[in-house]
Order: sequence, then structure tokens, then C-alpha cells
Amino acid sequence: MNMREVSPVDEGAVALTRETIDTQIQILKSDALVDRTLLKLGWSPGPAPLRPGDDRPSAWRRALQIAENPAADPLQLRLAEARDSLKIRAQGQTRIVEILVDSSDPALASAFANTLANEYIDQNLESRWQMTQRTGEWLSKQLDEMKIKLERSEDRLQDYARRAGLMFTEKQGSVQEDKLRQVQEDLSRAQADRISRQSRFELAKTSPPETLADVLNDSTLRDYQAKLTDLRRRESELATTYTPEHASVRRVQAQIATLQAALNTERDAVLRRIRNDYDEAVRRESLLELNFVRQSNLVTEQSGKSIQYNILKREVDSNRQLYETMLERVRSAAVASALRASNVRVVDQAKTPAVPYKPRLALNSALGLLLGGFLGAVFVVVRERADRTLHEPADLAYHLNLPELGLIPKASTALSALCVSAVNPQTAVLAESFRSTLTSILFSSENGSRPRVLVLTSANPSEGKTTVAANLAEALAEVNQKVLLIDGDLRKPRLHEIFEVPKEHGLSDLLKDRAPLPESLNGSIRQTKVPNLFLLTSGEASAGATNLLYSERMSRLLELFEKEFDMVLIDTPPMLQIPDARILGRLSDAVILVVRAGRTTRDLALAAKQRLSEDGTKLLGTVLNYFDHKRAAGSPYYYDKYYRYQRYYE
Repeated sequence: MNMREVSPVDEGAVALTRETIDTQIQILKSDALVDRTLLKLGWSPGPAPLRPGDDRPSAWRRALQIAENPAADPLQLRLAEARDSLKIRAQGQTRIVEILVDSSDPALASAFANTLANEYIDQNLESRWQMTQRTGEWLSKQLDEMKIKLERSEDRLQDYARRAGLMFTEKQGSVQEDKLRQVQEDLSRAQADRISRQSRFELAKTSPPETLADVLNDSTLRDYQAKLTDLRRRESELATTYTPEHASVRRVQAQIATLQAALNTERDAVLRRIRNDYDEAVRRESLLELNFVRQSNLVTEQSGKSIQYNILKREVDSNRQLYETMLERVRSAAVASALRASNVRVVDQAKTPAVPYKPRLALNSALGLLLGGFLGAVFVVVRERADRTLHEPADLAYHLNLPELGLIPKASTALSALCVSAVNPQTAVLAESFRSTLTSILFSSENGSRPRVLVLTSANPSEGKTTVAANLAEALAEVNQKVLLIDGDLRKPRLHEIFEVPKEHGLSDLLKDRAPLPESLNGSIRQTKVPNLFLLTSGEASAGATNLLYSERMSRLLELFEKEFDMVLIDTPPMLQIPDARILGRLSDAVILVVRAGRTTRDLALAAKQRLSEDGTKLLGTVLNYFDHKRAAGSPYYYDKYYRYQRYYE
């Protein structure tokens, strides 16, 4: 019946939820309330005012030399501006609603906000008073009808109770039901008593009398038993002195017989008493059962009548409760209509601002600079995070903390894999880069001894380690070093294709051969077209290639090669997928890690370094292959060096 609107100041009656506040916000923005506010401020009803020349038809009117509409009133324009800028918003988890109005006239802005709040309060009071009036009128009519209905239902209830002969106690229960409940309780106690007495009786029938608790606890029997004990003790004493025919002995025996007869009589009396108690409990239980059956039949007979009585009684209770509730609401409505209370109040009146609040040029400029700097930093970080590949030698030194042995620039795929001995100007820069890398390797000696057995590997496939190994071997041969290049990639060998030699009878065959060394080396090591450069191919592919490298024969081969050649270079498969490079690295003097620019990520390079360090293998340094000078914008040294080489050889 909308009674929450009747008592708006009652905090218990008004539960302001988020939906309720949103509803009030929509009422504040409603056209009816805004129109009332505009009329209070001097609004003239009619079409919305426009500034002269702002509408498109005015341009046509000027072109056709038609008179313009009269200029709109400035007050009407400012009111329209304030109306269009109106915003209503809730203040967090509170019951406070904020009214915001923008206008070029500060006085009008504050007046519009204050007038809107006042009109909202007046409209709220009017709607509540009208609702209270309608509710009170309707309740008065319904109250008269409910009173008549209550009286009729009470008359029907009393009439039915008299005709059915029903009687009820103060606890709203019938007399027969109370009697049945009492009989049931008595029957339960009688059954418990009968069971107890039956147990005593059955125990008395099956056990010796002197073991029964009733006999043992009887004071008379205890006295008899004590006297009988004394007489028997005395008889025993006399028997030691006199014969059984002596008068003293016979007198004691007569007393014992008399006392024993009295004891037996008393025991029989106790047993009869137990039997009588049991018979009495059985008879009492039977009588109570008969009384319970009769009372149950009587209650069952009256239960059918009680059903109709309860139906009539519930109707009376419902009518009485409804009547009392409506009577209370009628009184509340009468009081509320006289109070005209409201649950809305203004917390802060709108004040006329002294200065404009927007635009704030200084703040906006500062925020723009900060936002631009932040976005620039975010762009740099995102770009750095997105591309985790290694591009420049500085990246290798920073992330891997390893010496940089060489830098191999990017070359066309049409160029030959062997470029050191080539005379093509396009390969001259590449050849010099390999020679420079070789110089770094030769100068990496410790204590006057340089590494003689080197393993070249990479983290991933297709990073150019085979090409680097072939060209380094060729560069070594140029400086009159006797070089042995071993193709340690037993799965996908390529060195035999680069040097155009057959791959049969290579490393895998030597490891499988049981013949003693060095006799088995005949025909395995082949002279290449490059002077001083020898090649040991991979041999036939084997399923257990890694197992062959674990053999002791591999270490003996390397010892033999180290005595015969000045330098031994071993090309191995990628180490993160295949363990061959790690095995050969433990048998060699050092390992060189080949990294391809723009493809190898710092994470993979770090993983390769970590595994070699854990194996205890010496990592000589890194070679950056396929370096793109165009992407190295931050490395002018490498960029100029590349072009200096290129111009020199051209």
C-alpha cells in the first residue's frame, strides 16, 4: 500500500538502495522538474532558442535575402546552456546526490542548481501528500468492510463450538487431548515400573534366595543370619568337648533349628512380596492401557470436529490481524498527512564561483607533457619486451657477459659458403670478418698456450655455425696452420657438401671400428682443395649417434688429432636440442657459441651458456653471425666499419 512513502522520515521504513538513488537521479533530470526550474528562472515557453546565424536555414535565408529571425534573448540562451549541461551523480556509497551545472554566467549556474534542488523537494512533498490522501481514503472504506467481516467470522466460530460440544483450555488445546496426554504419561511410567518389577521377579525365580538383593538388604534376615552363625560356631566349640548326645549340644542344635526355620519363613515372605509387586504392576499397566484406548477413541472422534473448528479459527485470526493492521495504517496516514515531512534536504547550497573552473591551461599542458613522456616510455619498454632477440655485439656482452670474438655481417644467400679465399668484392668484407674472428681466437691464449681443439655450436638450428666453422678453418689454413675440420653433426652433416667430398668412412665409422688407432685412420681424413685444410666427414648416419660420442675411442681420437694437427675445429649440432655439443665440449679445450642476429633470443643464449657452465666446459666467447648493419642504428662503429671495408675492396 506504499506505506514507506507515508512515513518518509522514518529511517526503518525507507531503505535507500542503489536502485532507489538511481531512480531519484532520473527524477532530478526529468523534463517535468527541469521545466519547473526554468519557469522559476524566467524561461519563456516555445522552441529552443538559437544564436543568430548558428542554424543552417539562416545561411539560406541570407543567400535568398530573406529577413532573419529576431535575435534570441541572452537569458534564454544561457538557460538553455545550463539545461543542456545539467549532470546528476551519486557520491560513492552515500545518500548524497551532487548537482552540476555549467554556464558562462556564474550567477545563473548557481541559481539553476539551487532552484532545481528546491523544486525537487517541493515536488517530493506534493507527491507524498497526494499519495497519503489517496491511501487514507481507500483504507477508511476497507476498514469498515473488514470490521463487519471479522464480526461474522467470530460468530460462526462460537456457534460451531457450541454445536460440536468442543471444549478448549487456555493453551488452545481440547480437554480430551489433555486427558489423553496425561493417560499416556501414566501408562509410560507404569510400563517402566512393570518392567523393573518383572526383572526382579524373574531374577528371584532363577537365583538362590541368599543371593537376592532384597534378601541381602533385609535387616531382619541379616540379624537371623548373624545369630545363626554364632550358634553354629558355638556348636562347633561344644562338639570338640561333648558328645552329640550331651544336653548342651542338643540345646544349641534346637536353637539352630528354630532360628533356621524363622530364617526360611522370612525368605519366603520376601519372595512373595516380590511376586505381589510384579502382579500389581501388571494389573495397573493393563488398566491404563484400556483407559488409553478409550481416550484415544474419544480424541479421534473429536479430531474431525476440531478440523472444521481450526479452519474457522484461522479465518477469525486472519481477519483480526488484518483489521488491526489497517486500523494502525489509517492512524499513521492521518498523522503523516498532517506532518508533510520530507526525507530530502540540501547539504551544500551552490555558490557563485569567482573564477572559471575550465579550461585550466597550465594543468592541461603539464598533464599533456607527463602523458606524452609516459606513453613514450611505455612504447620503448613494450618494444624492448616484444623483441627479445639479440641484434648487436653490445647485446651479447650485456646479457651473456662473454667475450666477443667476431662479427659476421649479413650476406646474400646467393654467396658461397666459403668466402675467405674468394675474390668477389661482395665477399671481401665477409672474409675480413672471419679473419678478424680468427685473430681474436688466436689471441685468446692463457699462460702462453692457445686452445687447439675448439667446438663450434649454437643454441638453435639454422644459425650459421657450419658456415662459420668452414670459413674459420679456411682462414686458419691461410696462415700456414695445419687444420683438421671435423663434421660432428652425425644427424644432418653439411661439411662434405661445402668442400665437395664424399662423406663415407667418417667420424661415425671410426667410432664403430674396432681396429686399433691410428691404422684405422687410413682413408678417413681427406685433403680439401684448400691447402693445409683437412676434413673428417660425419660418416654414415647412426641411430645411436650420441652413444658413439660417449666412447673412450672419441677422446683417444682427439688426442691423436691434437698431436698431428695445429688446430682442430669440430662442427656440432644445436646444443639445446641435442647433447652432442656438450659431450664434445667436455673433451675439447673450449667452445665457441655462434649466435644469429635477429633470430637467437637472449633466453636461449643464456640457457646455452648455463648448461655449458654447469658441465664445467670452458666457453671461449661468442660470434655474432648475420649481423644487419641497417638495424644497428645505435652502433655507428659497426656501421662505418662495414662500409669502410666495402669501399676499400671496391
